[in-house]
Amino acid sequence: MGLLSTVVVKSYVEFWGRKWNIQDIATVVVFLASHCLCLFAPFHFNWGAFWVAMALYLLTCLGVTLSYHRNLAHRSFTLPKWLEYSFAYCGVLSLQGSPIEWVSTHRYHHQFTDTGKDPHSPIKGFWHSHVGWIFDSSYRFGQNVEDLKKQLFYRFLRHTNLLHSVLLGGLLYAVGGFSFLVWGMGVRTVLLFHNTFLVNSIGHMWGKKPWNTGDMSRNNWWLAIIVFGEGWHNNHHAFEYSARQGLEWWQFDFTWYIIKFLQAIGLATDVKVPTEIQKQRKASKSRVLATQN
Repeated sequence: MGLLSTVVVKSYVEFWGRKWNIQDIATVVVFLASHCLCLFAPFHFNWGAFWVAMALYLLTCLGVTLSYHRNLAHRSFTLPKWLEYSFAYCGVLSLQGSPIEWVSTHRYHHQFTDTGKDPHSPIKGFWHSHVGWIFDSSYRFGQNVEDLKKQLFYRFLRHTNLLHSVLLGGLLYAVGGFSFLVWGMGVRTVLLFHNTFLVNSIGHMWGKKPWNTGDMSRNNWWLAIIVFGEGWHNNHHAFEYSARQGLEWWQFDFTWYIIKFLQAIGLATDVKVPTEIQKQRKASKSRVLATQN
């Protein structure tokens, strides 16, 4: 009963014990609407709708992992502007916010990882780290994204973020009817929501920790499969500048394979990965810290 009371009180404070703005309300509406669409999925299944959802999942997941995360947030590699903007636009269609919003939140996460200032640490509870944090935009659009704010394209996406998904939904409905809308905007979006959010929750709670990073980040193989390599989260916190997160040959990292392909054909440059010496130094430091603890 004590645990239940704690959860109820914390949830009440998190949702009603603060001021809400239009951004927070819009997030709730989008989140609930996409989940409601999923309720129709069993009754509007067809293979065309399914494959449309899978194709959009591929594109929008790469928009988050390759563009938002590794390219924009960490500058792990450089792309020609036309390609950078194209991948970023795919990220906008994930309904996880504009590049400015997403990158700002993520940079705060790395600056204050698993402290009281971390936007989505599980030290505030699993619910908060997984999904509760998205309903509070008070810490976003900070001064840590001046590189993106200087670019007209990203300022445009910030102010028109939801419009692009509305247009995509209209296109899907026009082409394939309600089934395409349900699967392409409902099922696909909800899957991507929760799969990527698992990196913030599960990725800081359960899994292996080969590197002593001073935080709660963990490596999780099955999470790496569903979010294209992002599940090697302890690797990422050990070498956050790295375009490659699956550092071992057996660590599946689909996003890295795409980056490597772009590098091979001359489109991705200045690709950053840790050297063997850097990994050895980090491993030695981890072993020393583990011994001291």
